[in-house]
Amino acid sequence: MAGFGPVVGAGYCGEMAEKTRDRYGRPAFRRTALAPGLVASVALLIGVALIETETFIVIRFIVSILALIVLVFAVQARHWWWLPVMLAIAVGWNPAYPLDIAGPWWLGAQYVAILAFALAGVFIKVPYKAEDARG
Repeated sequence: MAGFGPVVGAGYCGEMAEKTRDRYGRPAFRRTALAPGLVASVALLIGVALIETETFIVIRFIVSILALIVLVFAVQARHWWWLPVMLAIAVGWNPAYPLDIAGPWWLGAQYVAILAFALAGVFIKVPYKAEDARG
């Protein structure tokens, strides 16, 4: 295999690993909103089938609480542009004062919220600090 030349992109993985890890091999950041974002996305996907039923109130509780949790992680990460998105979801799916939206608009809102939670979970990153290390 010596006659085939250099491997294309051989140094690329090493360069990416250096940017995402500190000098001790720890990750440079944590995706704290990933788990609540994915759980909320799954709940909203289940909620698509339950929109016109009485059990949809459980989906409303789950989604509004997880939107506020993701909102707190966005504040910690200083990703201010996620605040209005998560606040709108928390208000829109609020079970105490439900909005009177029905039909295709509510179904579309479900899918937009699924996308918003998935994107927030991926893009909200909190920098890793030395005091976060287990020792």
